[in-house]
Amino acid sequence: MAPPTLAQKDKKLFADLLSQYENRQLTKGRKTADQILKKYPEHGETMCMKGLILVHLGLRDEGINLVKEGMRKDLSSHICWHVWALIQKSEHKYEDALKSYVQALKFDKDNFNILRDTAVLQTQTRQFEGLVETRHNLLRLRPYNRHHWVGLAVAYQLNGNLVEAKQVLEYIEGFLRNVGSYDVEFSELLMYHVRILEDMGDFQSALDMLGSHDRAKGGSVLDRMASTEMKARLLAKMKESIADDEQKAAWTEQADATWRWLLSQNADCYEYYKGFLANQGIDLANVTDENRERALEMLRGYFHVQVATAPRRLALHVAAGQDFKDLIKPYLTNALTKGIPSLFADLKPLYKDSVKRQVIEDTVEEFRATFAASSPPTGDSVDPTAYLWTLYLLAQHHSFLGRHKRAMEILDIAIAHTPTLPELYMTRARALKRAGDPHGAARAMNDARLLDGQDRFINTKTGKYLLRAGMVDEADKIFSMFTRGGAPAAADLEEMQAMHYLVEQGDCYRRAGKLNLALKKYYVIQKVFESFREDQYEFHQYSVRKTILNVYTEMLKWEDTVRSHPGFIHAAVATVQIWVALHDDATLGPSLQPAETAPDLSSSKKALNKAKKAAHKGQPEADGANSKKVTATQSEDRGLEPPRQRDDDPEGLKLVLAEDPLERADKYLAGLSELVPRNLEICFAIYDVAIRRKKYLQAVGMLTRAHSLDSEHPDLHVRIAHLKNTVSSLPEPIPAPVGSVLAESITSLLPEEVSLELFNSQYLQQHSSSPMAIMAHAKVAQISNAPQEEVESILFTVLREPVQLDHEAAFVVLSYLKDLKSPRAEEFRIACNDRFELSTLFRSAEEIAALQMSFSESGESRANDVSEREPVRKL
Repeated sequence: MAPPTLAQKDKKLFADLLSQYENRQLTKGRKTADQILKKYPEHGETMCMKGLILVHLGLRDEGINLVKEGMRKDLSSHICWHVWALIQKSEHKYEDALKSYVQALKFDKDNFNILRDTAVLQTQTRQFEGLVETRHNLLRLRPYNRHHWVGLAVAYQLNGNLVEAKQVLEYIEGFLRNVGSYDVEFSELLMYHVRILEDMGDFQSALDMLGSHDRAKGGSVLDRMASTEMKARLLAKMKESIADDEQKAAWTEQADATWRWLLSQNADCYEYYKGFLANQGIDLANVTDENRERALEMLRGYFHVQVATAPRRLALHVAAGQDFKDLIKPYLTNALTKGIPSLFADLKPLYKDSVKRQVIEDTVEEFRATFAASSPPTGDSVDPTAYLWTLYLLAQHHSFLGRHKRAMEILDIAIAHTPTLPELYMTRARALKRAGDPHGAARAMNDARLLDGQDRFINTKTGKYLLRAGMVDEADKIFSMFTRGGAPAAADLEEMQAMHYLVEQGDCYRRAGKLNLALKKYYVIQKVFESFREDQYEFHQYSVRKTILNVYTEMLKWEDTVRSHPGFIHAAVATVQIWVALHDDATLGPSLQPAETAPDLSSSKKALNKAKKAAHKGQPEADGANSKKVTATQSEDRGLEPPRQRDDDPEGLKLVLAEDPLERADKYLAGLSELVPRNLEICFAIYDVAIRRKKYLQAVGMLTRAHSLDSEHPDLHVRIAHLKNTVSSLPEPIPAPVGSVLAESITSLLPEEVSLELFNSQYLQQHSSSPMAIMAHAKVAQISNAPQEEVESILFTVLREPVQLDHEAAFVVLSYLKDLKSPRAEEFRIACNDRFELSTLFRSAEEIAALQMSFSESGESRANDVSEREPVRKL
């Protein structure tokens, strides 16, 4: 049935409706739509416009239903499709919205607004081929607008058509010759043009363009630092692309002058020194004995710059032997005298070289002896702080190397010397954390916090350490000191997208066995990264309009890889492990549910009667709402964004009862195998899901990739055995062609002539001193149906020599024994508790509860003392 045709007078009325919507005269627009629908009740376009207005007025469900009904009345109207696209876009369904826009363009191909929104959505969804066509259409409609030319050039670049992008940019610059002397947008356009030439490999043209537009010569490129950096980079690429030695020498000389100018502007930039040395054929990451002296000579040329520490620090990286000893002593003397807290973080990369590490230790110990000898007990010395910072550096040094007792002894001396320095207590906390004492670490970090109650960094570190110690309520109290008043700290930190908090709290709940709450936190992390994707939407049009092109294209590349962030990877792996555990143990989800309580029948009856009265009166709810107030606010524009949905499962109790745990895990992992192909944890997580979903080729593919990355990894050893056992236990062989490919892939990992028992014993022989390898050996023995007593005996061998057992590996073994419900778990715990004196990980449950209780009691009393002296700022 064809849609009704409006009379001329009613067409004018419909045009008024469109104008009223654009001007956000929503009440008038609603009345106008009702006036048209009274005469034409089947007019789809008016129904869609009225539905759109209702959505703006807050009547979302009613409005969307009306829009759907209007579309059914007129599927050939671009207005109906446009309205539906706007609603889909507001719900962040960008792919669906783009399909609706494409449908709208079929019926009105020259609609400028629809084309503009389509271009933005095509960029958002990375459909660059269609973007080029859309930008062509926009340019055809508005050929005299510079921004549409720029948009076309960007579309060509994103689609990989660099030659076409260059031609468009040349045309733009042709009709923009008479720009002002200080046009920022034109300057950015020129820099973008140079970047396009660089990506094409036309380095000579890029250099010529930079030279012709040099600001020092009256050119239009305003950012001289950025243009000079680009020039230096282009000169380096020119050298690599030619074989003529004479020409290469000329480029080297020109590049040397360019890097020297950059260093004269900023002598503390590490990247400039790397480029400066690379121009002479010296790679800072791989300095050889042949070029070491030359590199040191070039760096010494900048030692005279007093404010620059970069050349002296890079010289430490380059130097070796006596040169290093001669350089490290004045470097340490200067830093310790000034009292630089970050000195150890600055030196830590040098610890990769054991010789340099020992030289640093000997030098600092020499300083300590000198300062201690010159420091009388009264503390009246020439420079008492130098001695203090020397102790501080030594404590960090020993803690980093695992000498926890030595670090604690030095910290005790330092605290006795200056008991009011927060950094000492923070270092104590870090040393205790490394020693396996999360409760002592939290107490020490809290002591540091109490010395400076207004330091947000220490406040945050205290909260993190409390979460690691399993004290969630105490951590929330600490975090709430710097969060918005009137709201729970957890809600405020989620809104602020505090990744450190979300990750730590999720891990804390998981360690405590509260998998429902852990899942909720990990899914909040997923929402944070989804919001990163949505936030880029507003920049697609803005960046083109303001000609911020180089930064914009870099932002798009960053957005495409943002989920490779370690926080997201950690949350993804943890989430998958929880879903796999819920799948493997069907009783786990129900066991997390709280005990049922008897319902209050009287209150339920009252609520039912109240709801019936409300329904009888035609009101949404009868909880005291003022109908006049509701009517008064119906004319307010509430936008198209859907209201934030109230979480009906705040504790994740329904979530852990989901019937599709493996599908949810697979959805979380979507795309990560391509995004981080060299991440072993992702390989293992995908395998764990795929093998249970009977996706055997995907599973063996992940193990093959992991084998190419680390063929001796303990987790890989376990999964190879698991795959072999799973496939061989199938009731029927997998048919070709999958079966033959799978068998061939498994054979490449575990040859057919090697039995599972031989494979397992050979692995143990090769890694007999590794506790994690021994644990992998025990897991494979369990897969091979070995008796539990045998598995337990294997695990207990980690306590013998020459196994290099640390508290972290021991705790993993203890957790595995508990998972096995082994009667010897307590025996292992006691043995580890005796072995690791500083660690509290192996205390009994009663002892850990007492530690947490003592912290709460002492922390509250000390916090009250401090609050009386020093108020804490709230933000």
